[in-house]
Amino acid sequence: MMLRAVDKWLVGYLKSVLQRPGNVEGPKHLVFCIADHFEPFRGGDSKGEAGDLVRGWCDSYQKSTDGLLDADGKGPQQTFFYPQEEYDPVCIDLLADLCARGCGEVEVHLHHRNDSPEGLRNKLAEFRDRLHSRHGLLGVDSTGAPRYGFVHGNWALCNSRPDGDWCGVNEELGILRETGCYADFTFPSAPSPTQPRTVNSIYYATDTPGKPRAHDHGSLVCVLPPTSPPQVSAFSPHPSPLMLIQGPLALNWRRRKWGLLPRLENAELSGANPPTDERVRLWVKQHIHVKGKAEWVFVKLHTHGCLSANSGVLFGEAMRRMHEYLLARYNDGTDWRLHYVTAREMYNTVRAVEAGADPASGIARDYEIAAPEMASGGSRAGMKAL
Repeated sequence: MMLRAVDKWLVGYLKSVLQRPGNVEGPKHLVFCIADHFEPFRGGDSKGEAGDLVRGWCDSYQKSTDGLLDADGKGPQQTFFYPQEEYDPVCIDLLADLCARGCGEVEVHLHHRNDSPEGLRNKLAEFRDRLHSRHGLLGVDSTGAPRYGFVHGNWALCNSRPDGDWCGVNEELGILRETGCYADFTFPSAPSPTQPRTVNSIYYATDTPGKPRAHDHGSLVCVLPPTSPPQVSAFSPHPSPLMLIQGPLALNWRRRKWGLLPRLENAELSGANPPTDERVRLWVKQHIHVKGKAEWVFVKLHTHGCLSANSGVLFGEAMRRMHEYLLARYNDGTDWRLHYVTAREMYNTVRAVEAGADPASGIARDYEIAAPEMASGGSRAGMKAL
């Protein structure tokens, strides 16, 4: 598995190792996010079965995170990237209720194939408006327009599969921006060949007209000089750049195959790959950050939370131990402060750091994109009437 698509990611990984910051004096902030590719119909379940699955999932999640609080008094957060093609109002309402209790937020996931630019644009815009207007979900920018984070199904952003399947649209970044996407959270995807050549980074990428994989390269997000205007963030037509926030990708030399080859660490939480203290240290070691502000370390993990093979890990002792280790090692209040965040809050914090935020000022969860209305106590009964 480690050798699959190594031509796509190895050079980028080695470059990220060489560019890691040296010893960074405290206080440092660990900004921690879990992106859940939440697919309740993945097993072909009926609507009733999917609703029961989500209902049980929500109950188990809240129980499994009780008593775990970060430096800001917030518990672990789950960002549910819900598939557009699996829309079901019952499942969405159950997630909205969980999110209203402070456990996370819902964002946009999409599996599509042989699509067109217009078809993609319509899918994203319709789903965005339905989540926002009917369910009170998605954050809003300063104009009141709904904004969303995105994960591409099958990792195939910008037609990045070699066979061109599970997408069909080369110029996907621009359409995402045009329809209100604030950032993509798809990667890493190694050992899939969809893995970008840029590794362990937060960066901006722009479409390359007529060509796939525009996100292979881009410009790193870096602290802007005081006189520089920030990147445009409100709705705008392409080719305005899109931010990509990657999770850690690394070689784990402590878990060798056949005692020789390192295993690939790709930030996945699953039944086959549960969290461990060793993995936590490896995630943090990749030191994903905004260039020029190494005091802020961003760790984004991913999971497929609706798979039964994964639920035992997500609600079990391994996950509890992971959070306890995070709190013990990275939340001492002197060298480290831990912040559990949703995808939106991670993006907002990146933007604040990009603008030159002082680490002493703390995290900026609502810096640019305000919290969803449901998180502010909105009434979903009122939403449904819209």
